[in-house]
Amino acid sequence: MPIYQYKAFAPGGATKSGIVDADTEKDARTKLRRQSLLVSELNETRGGRRLKSKGANDAVGRDRTSTISKLKAARASSQGPGSREIDIVSGMTRQLATLLGSGIALNESLSALVDQAEQRRVETLCREIREDIQQGTNLADSLQKHPGWFTPLYVNMVRAGQAAGNLDSVLTRLADYLQGQRALRRKIVGALTYPLMMITVGMIVVTILMAKVVPEITKMLIDQKKELPPATKVLVGASDFLKQWWWAIFLGIAIISFIFERIYSKGGDGRLRIDKFLLKTPVLGDLLRRAAVSRFTRTLATLLQSGVPVIQSLEITENVVGNRVIKDATAHVRERVMEGTDIATPLKKSGAFPSTVGYMVAVGEQSGELEQMLDRIATAYDEEIEVAAERFTSVLEPIMIIVLASVVGYIVFAIVVPILEIGEI
Repeated sequence: MPIYQYKAFAPGGATKSGIVDADTEKDARTKLRRQSLLVSELNETRGGRRLKSKGANDAVGRDRTSTISKLKAARASSQGPGSREIDIVSGMTRQLATLLGSGIALNESLSALVDQAEQRRVETLCREIREDIQQGTNLADSLQKHPGWFTPLYVNMVRAGQAAGNLDSVLTRLADYLQGQRALRRKIVGALTYPLMMITVGMIVVTILMAKVVPEITKMLIDQKKELPPATKVLVGASDFLKQWWWAIFLGIAIISFIFERIYSKGGDGRLRIDKFLLKTPVLGDLLRRAAVSRFTRTLATLLQSGVPVIQSLEITENVVGNRVIKDATAHVRERVMEGTDIATPLKKSGAFPSTVGYMVAVGEQSGELEQMLDRIATAYDEEIEVAAERFTSVLEPIMIIVLASVVGYIVFAIVVPILEIGEI
């Protein structure tokens, strides 16, 4: 079995070296990772002689340039990081914060991330950032070159952290923020997933009944040359329509979905009307508003705590909240703050935020603890989101069951009644 010499960073930041036996280099890294070690150098040895160097400072492979080019091209048209990229960046941020907090230099910390990366594209990303740092580029400027991975919020917080000399604490705050937003997104998606699954299953069941079961039974009834009840005639007509025009139905759904997506993605007046409608929707509107308020307060608190100026913080926040109504209200607050007013006054007058949020922000501004107050508001709303999500599911579930039961019940009734009449003859 091959033997590997390694150098790694322990959780406390201390440098550790030694040997590990493993079948492959990947197995060696896995064993070291299980010991909570961040590998910075790993070399296969035989008889005390180094055979292969794969440390963080080794030469880059000949396909490096093409890989970077592909990465840039893939991200060039991106509107921002997706959920996978955000999850990866969250883990990278936590690791980098731990290394920097342990007193390890930024360049060495990035080298550890390069060696620790499990995906090729992540390794390429970290390597390119490290090379920028080695050439004297500011970390925030280097991150800004990768909009497919790092949002303006991330870049500006890093820039503020570097200027204040507390980059490690800012990165820790960033990692907490990203994890919190990920948890919030999961709550919203989780609340919507179950109803959508029920709708999908119900539509499949009804489609199978209408396309397969109903035609066979109605054919048998028609062969009896008996007048069908009105309910059965309606069912037969619906079944024939579905069999003949199913493609038009699916095409219509696809076109409507496409138009809806285009209107919503453009972010114009169409999206504003849709978001207004969603916020006014019973139960669901309450859930979406609480999620938007939580995102607003948490983002603004995180930016202000990191030293980002208030105007810039509001500008970044308005592009994070998601809902167009809340976004426009945030933009109005920013404009008023630029004119010299406080945050609370336009916040209360906007009508987009619950009145308690405006009053709590006012208290925070008056006491000089705005960041802490925003954090408290976000925490409170995060807890309320779970309750709102459960309430949304509990209200929608019986409604959907009643609707599906009514549809299936009508189909069964329309089929069973003529069968019973035939049996009486």
